[in-house]
Amino acid sequence: MNPRARGTRTAFASLAAALLLGACSQGGASGGSAPTSPAPSAASPLPADAPTPQGLLLTADFGSDTVTFVDPERGAVASVTVGRAPYGLAVGADGRAWVATAEGVAVVDTRTRTRVANIQYRTDSGPAGDGEYRGGGMGIALSPDGAHAYVGVNVPGRAGVLEVVDTATSTVTAAVPVGRRPFDVDVSPDGSEVYATGHDSFDVTVVDTGSLRPRRIEVAPYGTEGGLGSWLKPHYAAVRPADGKLLLPFEGERLAVVDPRTGRTTIEPMTADTHQHGVALTPDGRLLVVGTGAVEPGKGKGPSLTVRSPDGSERVHPLDGPHESVTVSRDGRTAYVTGGYTRDGYWNGITTVDLTTGTTHRLPVGTRPLGIAVL
Repeated sequence: MNPRARGTRTAFASLAAALLLGACSQGGASGGSAPTSPAPSAASPLPADAPTPQGLLLTADFGSDTVTFVDPERGAVASVTVGRAPYGLAVGADGRAWVATAEGVAVVDTRTRTRVANIQYRTDSGPAGDGEYRGGGMGIALSPDGAHAYVGVNVPGRAGVLEVVDTATSTVTAAVPVGRRPFDVDVSPDGSEVYATGHDSFDVTVVDTGSLRPRRIEVAPYGTEGGLGSWLKPHYAAVRPADGKLLLPFEGERLAVVDPRTGRTTIEPMTADTHQHGVALTPDGRLLVVGTGAVEPGKGKGPSLTVRSPDGSERVHPLDGPHESVTVSRDGRTAYVTGGYTRDGYWNGITTVDLTTGTTHRLPVGTRPLGIAVL
């Protein structure tokens, strides 16, 4: 959307609510052609008894029940069954991956490529299902010391819950009320706070990891008039290491910078003019933001990856079709963007983006890959 369309937002949100309660944007056509590299050759499957090489990617197959191990140059090399509709994942220094599924938190030893535990949620989120509105785990993050995993559990029709998992015993030790549909969970650099982004409640819930007391911060730079039918909700956040502030992009127009200590939000301009979802930070502090496409046909640009420097300048790289989440290589040179997407328009693969040249290539991977991490 563009600023000229702001007067139509409330009417459009009402129409969207009538069509689909709680919807996000459906991706439009790409706003331009990105330079592409030659198609990669197919990867060979890893032998079952071979150790997992360093530098692979791990994706959560939201359209299936697996996680997929990916050679970023050539494609999938292995998969592990984890549970229905896996959404987010987090990988610890010990090589274990914690995967939020509709059925529980799966624990995968990424070195041996085996599931070693399946932790049932304490919260009843209804029958395990599929798709954007299914109950169960969504965002997930690990504490800096790896002692706890924090998973946002969606409970259809009401507020969500942040469940705390003791990683030594693989048990849920606490459940804290948070906002509706917790798309994302993040942890402060010192591990003292957890942040659950509530998509359908226009908020971030700050949870003190000592007392487990929740505190709500509304994050709604366009207001909340559309309610559950609004397209202008928060999705994912990144924690800026320098000052601990949260960065939440909206519509390729506004970056909400939230101070979790004071609850104060400041707005900085953005330039991509596209509905935005996944975020990540590079080692040198650049913010990567996935754009899924125009919200209203003919108003806004197509899917893209924004690369935002700490000084606020941006480069926008077009993508072919909607995407959802993003991570970055250890050297900060390459972004990996999942094609899963939470709505229609997804595809079964990832796009790699050279952050220097903007060159992209699409790599067929898994089934509707959503969450992603570098091993």
